Amino acid sequence: MITVRRSDDRGHAQHGWLDSRHTFSFGDYHDPEHMGFRALRVINEDRVQPAAGFGTHAHKDMEILSYVLEGGLAHKDSLGTGATIRPGDVQRMTAGTGVTHSEFNASSTEPVHFLQIWLLPERQGIIPGYEQKHFDAEQRRGRLQLVASRDGRQGSLTIHQDVAMYDGLLAAGERAEVSLGKGRHAWVQVTQGEVKLNGQTLQAGDGAAVSAEPGLKLEGVQTAEVLVFDLA
Repeated sequence: MITVRRSDDRGHAQHGWLDSRHTFSFGDYHDPEHMGFRALRVINEDRVQPAAGFGTHAHKDMEILSYVLEGGLAHKDSLGTGATIRPGDVQRMTAGTGVTHSEFNASSTEPVHFLQIWLLPERQGIIPGYEQKHFDAEQRRGRLQLVASRDGRQGSLTIHQDVAMYDGLLAAGERAEVSLGKGRHAWVQVTQGEVKLNGQTLQAGDGAAVSAEPGLKLEGVQTAEVLVFDLA
């Protein structure tokens, strides 16, 4: 079964410096039918104006992933980490027992476009941590590259939850597949372009919940970028 969440049906917040689309309930946007999917709690597509951003604030007991599509995102946190996240980078911050951080557009002239993703951790009270890795376009072109997993296999980031996250770049006509184990589920999020998922067309901003399917068959319709979450 595949349930599609269309881009235009997402929640929307416009704050002048921030334009944000919420796949699931977040902040002032509340939809009891879209509170998350399995361990996946938040997918926000954010566009932040030059030199603006999220001031220092706190999180606890959450796995937070940042994925930049365009521009640069400057990160600072109470762990002493300072880094700029750019396209191809995947950042994981474990909030655990508590962490404070800020995220600002690294440019004073160009906007930054990124996804903020929250996953519920497998347990509470984890020691806070930070990890960032780069996956270049060649690693992701024409295939689904594992970028995060519970055990950090194949050079991926480590997530404290039974989740495998893949990233793929598919040109028109290119295909990629993922098998789903018994009792597994998936969420597919199209970040750019257009793909077919098991025959259904998804465009940029669309997502899809997948359950009771043996696997995923993705085909590029227009040059596309897609994230896939294999979930317990």
